[in-house]
Amino acid sequence: MKKRYHSAAAALLFALAGCSWPALAQVMNTTSESSEYSPSQSSATSIPSSVGSLNQNPFTGSVAEGKVSPEVLPLSFKDAIDRGLRNNLGLLLQSDSVIAARGQRWKELSDLLPNLSAGVSENIAQQNLAALGLRFPSNSPFGKIPQIVGPYGYFDARVYWSQSIFNLKSLDRERGAAANLQAARYSYKDARDLVVLAVGNAYLQAIAGAARVDTAQAQVQTAQALYGKTADQQKAGVSPAIDTLRAHVELQTRQQELIVVRNDYAKQKLALARAIGLPTGQEFTLTEKVPYAPLAALGLEESLQRAYASRSDYQAALQQVRSAEHFRNAATAEHFPSLGFAANYGDLGVTPGNSHGTFQVTGSLTIPIFPGGKIHADVLQAEATLRQNREQLDDLRGRIEYEVRTALLDLTAANEQVQVAQSSVDLANQTLLQARDRFTAGVTDNLEVVQAQESVAAANENYISSLYAHNLAKIELARAIGYAEEGVKRYLQSK
Repeated sequence: MKKRYHSAAAALLFALAGCSWPALAQVMNTTSESSEYSPSQSSATSIPSSVGSLNQNPFTGSVAEGKVSPEVLPLSFKDAIDRGLRNNLGLLLQSDSVIAARGQRWKELSDLLPNLSAGVSENIAQQNLAALGLRFPSNSPFGKIPQIVGPYGYFDARVYWSQSIFNLKSLDRERGAAANLQAARYSYKDARDLVVLAVGNAYLQAIAGAARVDTAQAQVQTAQALYGKTADQQKAGVSPAIDTLRAHVELQTRQQELIVVRNDYAKQKLALARAIGLPTGQEFTLTEKVPYAPLAALGLEESLQRAYASRSDYQAALQQVRSAEHFRNAATAEHFPSLGFAANYGDLGVTPGNSHGTFQVTGSLTIPIFPGGKIHADVLQAEATLRQNREQLDDLRGRIEYEVRTALLDLTAANEQVQVAQSSVDLANQTLLQARDRFTAGVTDNLEVVQAQESVAAANENYISSLYAHNLAKIELARAIGYAEEGVKRYLQSK
């Protein structure tokens, strides 16, 4: 069962750190040195290089909230989830990516919206006509024309307006950016589910650590009582020295185990505090025990239908495919003509008081004839991105089915393990009680008692690990069917 505990925790951490879902495979990769914006650069959840360079999973970190309080903070499961949803680093980074995607959409939209600007200028100039290549005959009917003109000046105040009337490339790029923005929003929702998953796992690990501390303390007390009784019997001459030595070794083994589990529990609390944004050094206690409660899960087909309809990472992947289609269309549309309009109106004269209104209106039709290989290159790149996104979507659909099936199998197995572990704890305690009675009655030596204590310790560890695995399976199932944020609180609420 201890292997089950470690494998379950390792699987979850690998899923978070290894980015097994597209929602983690792409948290916040929205910025690019290139001015081109494509679906492969979407903000729909990619880890930025600045985060990756930290060599840490952002969902295990946070931004601290508040200051350290001298009071011990009671922390319920719901409080931990709520704090994580406010302060977890992975979610904060993803919220920033939504802002970046919104900015990218406005950038693409700006090519379609009117551009209005104004300017005021006061100009003073002097020109050398000879330097410009202008030569005038000396016998000009206008007399001698000077080679140096000026200085002269004029004043100009003007408003400029330009508007794209028809440009398929800009239209499709704006639609692609809008789809990327929607993907980023879905990815933000998916990041919330991942925060619930990460915080829920950290809280469950801390609960298991606390249970191990309580169990280890009880085992130390039991070993202490056995050692004291054996030492008294040795002094009375009814027990050999080997029994005392054996009991002493057992006591020190349990004391050493207590030191280890206390240290593990302290580190588990630190990991939980880091994930939810508690200030460093803040003392807190866990108020939840999360007892065993069987869960009646949905059937496979119903779970799969719900997962495809509800999982935000799947919806984000769909939006990324739509975005890639629009960007591919935009690249193809570079072959088509575009129509634009520009106008300006202003006041031009020697001085503001000696001026007159002037205007200019221009309509332009731009027809690409031979832009080299640029359009062909853009189309190839956009087509490659579209194919990649479609392949990733197909892979994600298969991965969702795998995760749903795995979560249902784990939940069933963990439920059976808890029931067996509960029975094992009862049997081990009965065995220990009978062994102690037999030792007290002088029927046997304390070796039987020590072995029974070992059985009780192993049974308790199996029960704690199986209970952790069962509750973790609930969280994984809620995540797999796209019900994490709402489902985890309901699945793991105290009864």
